Amino acid sequence: MTDNRRRRFAERRKACGFNQEEFAEAVGADRSTVQRWESGKNEPQPWQRPRIAKTLHITAQELNALLTPDAYSHPPSFTQWVADSLPATDDEFEALELARRVSASDVGSETLNRLESAFDELAMKYPVSPPQELLQRVRKHSAYVMHLMDARMTLGEQRRLFVVGGWFQLLGATVHIDLNQKYAATARLRAAMTLAQHTGHLEIQAWCFETDAWRSLTEGEYLRAVELSQTAQSLSPKGSSAEIQATAQEGRARARLGEGKETYAAIKKVQRASGSLAPRAGNEHHYQYDPAKSLSYTATTLAWLGDPAAETHAREVIARLTPTKDVHKWPRRVASANIDLALTLLSGDRLDEACQAAQRAILSGRVVPSNHWRALEVVKVVEARQLPEASGLREAYQELKRF
Repeated sequence: MTDNRRRRFAERRKACGFNQEEFAEAVGADRSTVQRWESGKNEPQPWQRPRIAKTLHITAQELNALLTPDAYSHPPSFTQWVADSLPATDDEFEALELARRVSASDVGSETLNRLESAFDELAMKYPVSPPQELLQRVRKHSAYVMHLMDARMTLGEQRRLFVVGGWFQLLGATVHIDLNQKYAATARLRAAMTLAQHTGHLEIQAWCFETDAWRSLTEGEYLRAVELSQTAQSLSPKGSSAEIQATAQEGRARARLGEGKETYAAIKKVQRASGSLAPRAGNEHHYQYDPAKSLSYTATTLAWLGDPAAETHAREVIARLTPTKDVHKWPRRVASANIDLALTLLSGDRLDEACQAAQRAILSGRVVPSNHWRALEVVKVVEARQLPEASGLREAYQELKRF
């Protein structure tokens, strides 16, 4: 009796991870139809063959060879890993298919290298770019990462893609917070956390908690900011930028709570940890700590405590980071340092200079919406003292809020 079965066709279907029912659904046929194809009782119709070949990841020529009944088949002239000599058990097929998929990729290391470089570029643009402009670029890169997730890739490439996708989501969340876009920020933080958890990337997980701590701080939820900062520290790799930043964030929250002892302890811990870091050559990277950040965070923290030492730190930040007299080209930290300076000078009754520093910060346009409340604090103090500069500052502040 002639054997008309198509074993190699069935083996290819199994090797691609399909049972008969799943394969039938993938190619738009019934399971009974697939059974007839594999038993040799029927032929796929011409219009069905392109979809079958695509599903099995083979060419039309290779499909024709697989559909040749076993009794009439000859050794194929083309190179393929599915052949009569392959083992027939599902377990062995699974092992071979896994090996094939580990080395098969439609992504490639060059694409991932470029995505990682693009993220670093955007993280360095963060301190000096308008958040609306930065968000547009983050969105485009995040969408491309999502597109690639449907592609075939190795396990190593998949992890790299998930990690860089997590970084983009985290940066997007940070920009949304700057723009006071609460719900979008929450969604991106959750996405970043999910990707980080899938890859076991503790640093991204820690940054998610630290970023949420900053948001809580801007919303006046100081106790929650402390708790989130502590969680971030517990997750962070020892000595990492995330750990140092989360410690600094805890110090700022404790300063708002008026907890002097705990605040000074946090400042000391940050200074000790950042003292061993080398200053960055070039632009600041938002997710890489450096000694200059420690100086800036200390200025803000001491200003909130009412410590006169904040003045020295704020002036040093301004001296180091002011690239030009054009306030519109300031990094954000220079605007923040001027606010810190204004608060400290007001508490010391050096009113004229305090108002000038506040005016510079507000008019620079470098105070993002999430930091408007800091500028408003200065305006309110000036108004409470009924200083002649109050109306001008209030007008500048109202103009700031329009953008």
